Amino acid sequence: MLIVISPAKTLDFESDASTSIHTEPELIDQSASLIKTLKKMAPQDIAKLMKLSDKLATLNFDRFQNWSKTPKKETVKQALLAFKGDVYTGLEADTFSTEEFRFAQKHLRILSGLYGVLRPLDLMQPYRLEMGTKLEVGKHRSLYEFWGDAITETLNSQLKKIKSKTLINLASNEYFDSVKTDKLNAQIITPIFKDWKSGKYKIISFYAKKARGMMSAYAIRQKITDPEALKGFDVAGYSFDEASSNASQWVFLRKDSE
Repeated sequence: MLIVISPAKTLDFESDASTSIHTEPELIDQSASLIKTLKKMAPQDIAKLMKLSDKLATLNFDRFQNWSKTPKKETVKQALLAFKGDVYTGLEADTFSTEEFRFAQKHLRILSGLYGVLRPLDLMQPYRLEMGTKLEVGKHRSLYEFWGDAITETLNSQLKKIKSKTLINLASNEYFDSVKTDKLNAQIITPIFKDWKSGKYKIISFYAKKARGMMSAYAIRQKITDPEALKGFDVAGYSFDEASSNASQWVFLRKDSE
């Protein structure tokens, strides 16, 4: 099976990477095309487009200006270790063994506004470009239009390599909307995480994001290739609830939040 997750706004390029193994992003030519457009934008244009403060707009202006198709090694880091945030807190990738990184490299993908699809060990440069951004690139009016079928084709290629017909969707709607599901050669299973609050089970964003990372880590550490084995996910008190699940949505419930 192949798992997809979202990137994070928060980045960590300060701490040392816990592995030296690395690869190059597969869709780097498309990334360079996006950067060419982004480099023409002034900080105030970036602030308006991305709804950022002046400080964050200036930071990302500098990032775009410094981005290179052939970056210096001190400016890059493996994607799985560069992203921080709730999903990545749950993943705890900095504790992975070499064998676990290699398994993740085959079975985990990060959807990205700038890079399209990132493998865990792909070296990336710091950036911020959310998939929902209405960036006009040539005739394309948004990143969804820009990426077209490229993301789906990349996922299909990996599914074929690992001889799988199942994709586990642990990404947010914003990012998974970049996948052309009608052209994806796989059954899609979307795990849903709910916590007990105010007398009923509901999706609580912070907990759900962290659970997506924990499930990804669970699959990697257990070296799970059969989706059915994911129903055994019991990290942090979650358990599979068959009664509220169906073929495409698997619900995991937790009575007591951490």
